[in-house]
Amino acid sequence: MIELAKKNYHCEFNEKTDARAVASNQPASLKYSTQIIREIKGKTMKRAEAFLQNVTERKEFIPLVKYTSGAGHKKGDAKNGAKAGRYSDRTCEVFLNLLNSVKANADYKGLDKEKLLIKNVFASTGYQKISYQKQGRIAGKRRKRKSVHLEIVVTEAK
Repeated sequence: MIELAKKNYHCEFNEKTDARAVASNQPASLKYSTQIIREIKGKTMKRAEAFLQNVTERKEFIPLVKYTSGAGHKKGDAKNGAKAGRYSDRTCEVFLNLLNSVKANADYKGLDKEKLLIKNVFASTGYQKISYQKQGRIAGKRRKRKSVHLEIVVTEAK
């Protein structure tokens, strides 16, 4: 028998007070996903959504603490000791969809949406779709599309 539902998560999970969501093979960068996770983990859902919305509107940036090679400094104060950053719209959209999904799951369980706190977020490498560049100077050049698996667990703050 094939089990399609994910049963093991990367943190302790309480059925009564926690809600969770999973997004598989999302078109986002693992590099930027880990940096976004560093920013939103432990924050409230409102603050996380506001941060991701501000990144898409270019008001805030994703601070690159680990992957700083080639990333320019951004205007404003340093975040987490990092001035280097990026604005990754595609990754932010994936995270906003994931937050909306976990919020709906929490609402279905009867948890208060206003008091949700992000307990754990995890990202891992997804399936890499291979496509070929059209014929040109370099015939049949291989390209890999990035994808990422994401999971999130939220809890109701007391």
